[in-house]
Amino acid sequence: MTQNNTLLSFLFKRVDIASLIFFRIAFGIVMLWEVKRYFDKGWIARYWIDPLFNFAYTGFEWLSPWSGNGMYLHFYGLGLLALFISLGLFYRLSMALFFVAFSYIFLLEEARYLNHFYLIMLLSFVMIFVPAHRSFSLDALLRPGLRADTVPAWTLWLVRFQLGVAYFFGGIAKLNSDWLLRGEPLRDWLSDRTDFPFIGQFFDYEWAVYLFAYGGLLIDLLAVPLLLWRRTRPYAFTAVVLFNLLNASWFSIGIFPWLMIVASSILFAPSWPRKLFDTLWLRPSHKSVLMMAGALLGTVGALWFHRTFELVPLTVGALAGLLISWFFMDKARPLSESSQFEISYKYSKNITRSQFAVVILLSSWALVQIGLPLRHYTVPSKVSWTEEGHRFAWHMKLRDKDGEVQFYAVNPHTQDSREIDPRATLTSWQYRKMSTRPYMIRQFARYLASKPENLEAEIRVRALAELNDREPQFLIDPNVDLAKVDTKLLGRNDWILDLNETQYASLEP
Repeated sequence: MTQNNTLLSFLFKRVDIASLIFFRIAFGIVMLWEVKRYFDKGWIARYWIDPLFNFAYTGFEWLSPWSGNGMYLHFYGLGLLALFISLGLFYRLSMALFFVAFSYIFLLEEARYLNHFYLIMLLSFVMIFVPAHRSFSLDALLRPGLRADTVPAWTLWLVRFQLGVAYFFGGIAKLNSDWLLRGEPLRDWLSDRTDFPFIGQFFDYEWAVYLFAYGGLLIDLLAVPLLLWRRTRPYAFTAVVLFNLLNASWFSIGIFPWLMIVASSILFAPSWPRKLFDTLWLRPSHKSVLMMAGALLGTVGALWFHRTFELVPLTVGALAGLLISWFFMDKARPLSESSQFEISYKYSKNITRSQFAVVILLSSWALVQIGLPLRHYTVPSKVSWTEEGHRFAWHMKLRDKDGEVQFYAVNPHTQDSREIDPRATLTSWQYRKMSTRPYMIRQFARYLASKPENLEAEIRVRALAELNDREPQFLIDPNVDLAKVDTKLLGRNDWILDLNETQYASLEP
């Protein structure tokens, strides 16, 4: 099979390993911090031990939480694996086990779906195949023959692609009428934060609503190409940092803003950690002093936005300030993006079997990652209302949705009904999530139908929900036996009622 020289040169040339090393270390540290947060805040018991019922993902109903102290031991194991990843110890095995262990946590409870958990799961999967342990690791120290200063370019671009998918499709998801034309749900969120220092006084103005709406859209759509290009990198990274700091301050999204700041560095030149070290320590100058001042400013900024003294956010803030100051100083004196460790691919007449396999696997993975976020466009419904195709599509902070749902066991012969209180089984956070998600309401209806006292009854619901300042509407047909409806994974489910787009509350105060 003859080769495509351009494609092979792009994928298989050797590039500096330095940025992958930094990514590996940062990923492990942030994950270790996340595990610590779950112990400190009592979330292990809250989310996986205390609930009497767990919402299962389709195909994973067989999963259940560990009994006894098993969940605590599981998180201790996650923390140990995160530490091993950061140190580069037993890296391949640690990364694979971390992926399995984290995926188990993710799949245990559908009500805990978060886009950044999904991103962590994907990143931990692709990192299994990336040789990020061949330098600055205990593996390389214990096995000198493993050490390398370069990696095939496809390994770097695989991580870049995975991060880019989250950014780009996060922007694509914002291309909807609520976000672009009505400024919702940002309008309500900003109006609740008018006490935010300095700029909060402007949050009730129309121009501020649309400035944040369209600014967020542009950051998501353009972050990756602008971070990759050296000339726009200082401005793009500054915007990304500010965007994530605001998210950290306004929303309860945990480690996500800090993870995205450090993960964005994978889009810089592959050799950037070496050049930063050289600038700061090997050939220090007045530039180093200004960069350290930038680091101090970044630390103060992280503390101001995070409002809590924690080591990881402060370190991320310091690094962000350091990098921004470095980028702007070097902008006036362009430097080469390449390094002494980058090696051109040597052409051969034919593509090898291993190269062909890599190309096929990378292409297949890319098609899946691009197809999943687009699948809801095949369903004739508003995805934020029906939830059909909403998950795994990077729809992040795009809706303000509240609901109330009542369950009834109805005698099909006499039509007598008996109300069933879901709060007797579900925790408050499970009920809140379920009340606006039809597929979870349907799953709980099936659970109720399996109870001995309900075996002869139909399970019907009265589910009202409101989306982005609209008036409450029925979400599910109240006349169907929800425990017996067919569910289409890729298609329109007629038991979910359409959203009446004209019914929304006035924007006037």
